[in-house]
Amino acid sequence: MEAAVDNQKTVNAPDRPYTLERTRNIGIAAHIDAGKTTTTERILFYTGLIHKIGDVDDGNTVTDWMEQERERGITITSAAVTCFWTQKQGKPGEDAIYKAFNNIPHRVNIIDTPGHVDFTAEVERSMRVLDGAVAVFCGVAGVQPQSETVWRQATKYKVPRIAFVNKMDRTGANFDNALNDMRNKLKAYAFPIFLPIGAEERFEGVIDVVNQKAIVWGAGDITNEGLNYEVKEIAPADKDRAAMALAELIEAVSNKDDRIAELVLEEKPVTPQELKAAIRRLTCKIELVPVLCGSAFKKKAVQVLIDAVVDYLPGPLDIPPAEGIEPGTDNKVTVEASDFNKFCSLAFKLWTDPYAGKLVFFRVYSGQLKKGDTIYNPRTRKRERVSRLMVIQGSERKDVDHVHAGDIAALVGLRNITTGDTLCDEDFDITLEPPTFPEPVISMAVEPKTKADRDKMSEGLQRLAEEDPTFRCFTNEETSQLIIAGMGELHLEIIIDRLKREFKVDANTGAPQIAYRETITKQADGEGKFIRQSGGRGQYGHALVKVYPNEKGKGVEVLNKIVGGAIPKEYIPAVVDGVEEAIKGGVYAGYQVIDIKVEIVDGTFHEVDSNELAFKMAGIFALKDAFKKANPILLEPIMKVEVTTPDEYQGDLLGDINRRRGTIIGIEAKSGQTVLNAHVPLAEMFGYATAIRSLSKGRASYSMEPLTFEQVPNSVLAAILDSAKSKPAART
Repeated sequence: MEAAVDNQKTVNAPDRPYTLERTRNIGIAAHIDAGKTTTTERILFYTGLIHKIGDVDDGNTVTDWMEQERERGITITSAAVTCFWTQKQGKPGEDAIYKAFNNIPHRVNIIDTPGHVDFTAEVERSMRVLDGAVAVFCGVAGVQPQSETVWRQATKYKVPRIAFVNKMDRTGANFDNALNDMRNKLKAYAFPIFLPIGAEERFEGVIDVVNQKAIVWGAGDITNEGLNYEVKEIAPADKDRAAMALAELIEAVSNKDDRIAELVLEEKPVTPQELKAAIRRLTCKIELVPVLCGSAFKKKAVQVLIDAVVDYLPGPLDIPPAEGIEPGTDNKVTVEASDFNKFCSLAFKLWTDPYAGKLVFFRVYSGQLKKGDTIYNPRTRKRERVSRLMVIQGSERKDVDHVHAGDIAALVGLRNITTGDTLCDEDFDITLEPPTFPEPVISMAVEPKTKADRDKMSEGLQRLAEEDPTFRCFTNEETSQLIIAGMGELHLEIIIDRLKREFKVDANTGAPQIAYRETITKQADGEGKFIRQSGGRGQYGHALVKVYPNEKGKGVEVLNKIVGGAIPKEYIPAVVDGVEEAIKGGVYAGYQVIDIKVEIVDGTFHEVDSNELAFKMAGIFALKDAFKKANPILLEPIMKVEVTTPDEYQGDLLGDINRRRGTIIGIEAKSGQTVLNAHVPLAEMFGYATAIRSLSKGRASYSMEPLTFEQVPNSVLAAILDSAKSKPAART
């Protein structure tokens, strides 16, 4: 602990209530219905933040505070909450290993994230600012599709994580199956640090593998200094299993940690303290995933989960410092976590509060911020004064005067802020990497029911678009209809519901439309000329381009290959603008073009008549000419679908998936049910929730997430092209 004490002197301000070493910024992430919100609610209860446990079904949890969340029983927006935890000891006389970690409380900032794929942006932006995550898995279903998505998001932002296998009290719960799922589907180097004692209705406790103790829960009453469990010796029937798990854990750790490897090679005993320290080192380096188990609903293993957050997940000093770039250059700038460095933070979420106004959620990476300070936005090059600071507890807001490095808080009243903006001191000009978000896959036309609602709708949609990076609203130029686009039917349904409740706007909506994409399959050349002569000064622009199919997922590249001044330098940007405008508006059927490489190779100009507008139009015409020659194709979004059904309905559901142009990828038996994995076009998934309920008498369930774009088959292409021509409002 000596190094930590030194750190406290150098990086922690004297007035800081909780040091950086004892701060944890974590997220709770999982597939829908795996128990994230229930787990969070139990954590808040045992940390003393709340004194009555809420329930998702009753709609009274802290982090599901929106009306839409409480009505539907799902998390829609990520909610931040702060709690405090001091590791307790067991009954008097228990082993010293269960005594408190210096008996000093830790501050734990928790973000409860949505599990539904339509709200994946909430997970994305939360992962960007977290130091660690708890991945929750259902003990019955194991790794589900959205589990894989949030795991990939955590990997993308290099977030260390621990795994919690929840619902061990449920019929069909199987810890080993869930563990194997993590290793096979997620390729995780996952090893249990706790094993279940019993399962299903006989689940009564866990075996602490590191300390070789049994932790057994009673009837749920809180006793023993705030605990509702007892630490005991492992029962004789479980001793071999516990010893084998410890040996496997030590071997797994020794494979990646030199200190433990040295002890193993020298055949010296590995103490629990040494093993815990090594597990922490590897977890912080994302080289190991410790796995726990329990039942959040039955209040079993929640306290040991919080202990594991403190023991194994990193604080701001345990991970590499944040990195940014100096605006306008490629120079990298390191942001060391310290209260004494210059202020630097990332705005990761915007939210409109009915009472406080516009909230900007931000994570502080270095320095301190006080009310009255001035902050700088490198994107807008503007300064703003901080008039109000808050910390958020679900739906409650608490004003504070001061925030430090490592804190997650909210600013009130800032203007011209977007998600992903860096907020810093003016003399510390830096841009941190913003989170990235997927493009919308579904759209619909929307209009107010009355003319009086038109302005209110415009304002409401603008605010919602500021809050949600995956939501778009725009006007279709051909029909003047207002189009909203998002990640799924539920996403747009929530947007319309929020318009009605928060902005008092009733809206009529059209049927959802698919966001198809266009691309090409071969190389082609294109020429564009724009010549106008009207008596006076005319207009002249002439450009030649080459188009190539780009690597799948590579996106659009527009390159300037002009040599010898065929087109003057000042007109090149105009040609690029024209090409990009044509790409955005589409050529084949009016949908956005993806995965294409465009080279501007030649052209001519007129010394008097050439101007930027003429070359922009030439760029549009050249791209369209080349695109039509390059064997264009239409692409449709394909969804990864997982259906869980009792065996007797398997045949009916398989047939229905085939009728929807789906491809069955795999069929597996799991916990007495059949799991169907399929790839199905999004266009065929409308109304599937009703169909699956009807086919299975309400006993089957499904989940889906975007997978890729694939070529539309000829059998349905003509209908889509006709629809696109007759309903231009559907295009996006």
